[in-house]
Amino acid sequence: MNIIGPSSRNPRCLLFFLLVIVLFASQDNLFAQETPTKYGGQMVLATVSDPKSFNAILAKETSTTTVTGYIFEGLTRINAYTQKVDPNLAKSWVVSDDGLQWTFSLRKDVFWNDGHPFSSDDVVFTFNDLIYNPDIPSSAKDSFTIDGKIFQVEKIDAYTVRFKLPVRFAPFLRAMTQEILPQHKLKKAVDKKVFNSTWGINTDPKEIVGTGAYRLIKYIPAQRLVFEKNPYYWKKSNSQEKLPFIDRIIYLIVPNSDIELLKFMEGTLDFYSFRGMDYPYLKPLEQKNNFKVYDLGPALGSNFITFNQNPGRNPKSGKPFVDPVKLAWFRNNKFRIAIAHAIDKQKIIEIVKNRLGYPQHSPLGPGAGFFHNPNVLKYEYDLQKSRDILREAGFWDRDGDGFIEDEKGNTVAFNLNTNSNSTERVDIAAILRYDLEQIGMKVNFRSLEFNTLVSKLNATFEWDAIVIGLTGGNEPHFGKNVWTSGGGLHLWNPSQKKPATKWEKRIDELFSKGVQELDEEKRKVYYDEFQMIVSQKLPVIYTVLSARISAVRNKFENLDPTNFGGVFHNLEEIYVKEEFR
Repeated sequence: MNIIGPSSRNPRCLLFFLLVIVLFASQDNLFAQETPTKYGGQMVLATVSDPKSFNAILAKETSTTTVTGYIFEGLTRINAYTQKVDPNLAKSWVVSDDGLQWTFSLRKDVFWNDGHPFSSDDVVFTFNDLIYNPDIPSSAKDSFTIDGKIFQVEKIDAYTVRFKLPVRFAPFLRAMTQEILPQHKLKKAVDKKVFNSTWGINTDPKEIVGTGAYRLIKYIPAQRLVFEKNPYYWKKSNSQEKLPFIDRIIYLIVPNSDIELLKFMEGTLDFYSFRGMDYPYLKPLEQKNNFKVYDLGPALGSNFITFNQNPGRNPKSGKPFVDPVKLAWFRNNKFRIAIAHAIDKQKIIEIVKNRLGYPQHSPLGPGAGFFHNPNVLKYEYDLQKSRDILREAGFWDRDGDGFIEDEKGNTVAFNLNTNSNSTERVDIAAILRYDLEQIGMKVNFRSLEFNTLVSKLNATFEWDAIVIGLTGGNEPHFGKNVWTSGGGLHLWNPSQKKPATKWEKRIDELFSKGVQELDEEKRKVYYDEFQMIVSQKLPVIYTVLSARISAVRNKFENLDPTNFGGVFHNLEEIYVKEEFR
């Protein structure tokens, strides 16, 4: 699970396990026939944030995974139609009767985009030297660790690799969508202990080597990212055509979604992900402006406000990350419940989403399907109830200045941030600020550039409250890095050595039980309880989900959007109409 930057702007699904979508193909790829009528052209997209890195192992934000999703692949992939697991870099696998040993047979026709052959060495290296390396802060480590125990990954031969699990692991095959990185390019960096600074944004794009359908060839900060098709790509179409068809993918880096809309309307962009406010303007222009609108239902991610409950101190200055006075407020459950009652979700849906949104109450929204718990606690918008709860907790206006104070006379005032390049989040934050001021809180709002905001969240830890979002999916375990107490994206109080509260300890237990239970109905019981606890304790307080509505220029063939996979899940098989090449 990653932090969402440009909301749902990435046309490919932002799920951890859908960063790369490729279809199973046969061998002898390098000699596949090319059909001239389908090849060529380009697709022009937009992102509202520069990448923070090109390193897929270190990525915790979509500004990075937007890039790495085109370059790297996993052993398996998730079928965008069935949501089942299909082969990918691994052509097949066998599992032992006890479910603890998985043996993968790798494809022999896969090459890295520099021509170097792919092998089991790369798989073993990715897990043993990168993910499980204690010196490398990989979010994936949380997902591949169960009760403190890691997987044993070993090479059997050049194209066979075996995983030995400490316990049964229900989403194992889904987890094998984890991107594999090249040993021959990165081993020296690991040996020299400089991997954490490797493949930063100043790296020559030629050094970024993957097996995916595209490779990065140019990055101009604040301007563009350019990808070209990987000449060594292994996949072929059902007609034995070498893939991908489209020559280049270009991402324009724009300051915000308003500029993105303007560039789409002027014909520069081929794709635009709607905000609710855009729908009545864009929908009537489909035919005139040569695009088609796709409504794929509720988004799979989230938007929420969260408060910093980190009791730690800056190791350099010795100062606390959070003012101790504010920390006491933020760790007060009644304080957070009062905030929840002050969120006018209907107003956000009507004003920000133009009625094209859904109230969110749970970590797993309705788009998650089977594991969604519709019975979690819901907090109706009621400012008087907020005031009453605050008074019970010792917060009221003691001096008549219009702002509430705590029991020690401290005025309740805090900073609220969100990312400036998401106009929807800025608007949501403005609505929240207004209502919080109605219940007597002094809110100092400031929007920040996305990567600056992310650095506050997971590096400096110096923030009060943030409106942000996370990617989502239909497998609860892949949110482990957020919801378990030791997780690196446990936003409100990350990387705890032991659970700070009883309820966090219980969530740790539920994730441990849920991942080892193979019966889906029994797993659901564990994850239902997890969602209920989150709704009771409110470490994050949800706002609304967007509707996934996108506009695509009528210059492409073979589009087949799904809610789970998005508009371009089959990107490799999409081609540009001849008149637009």
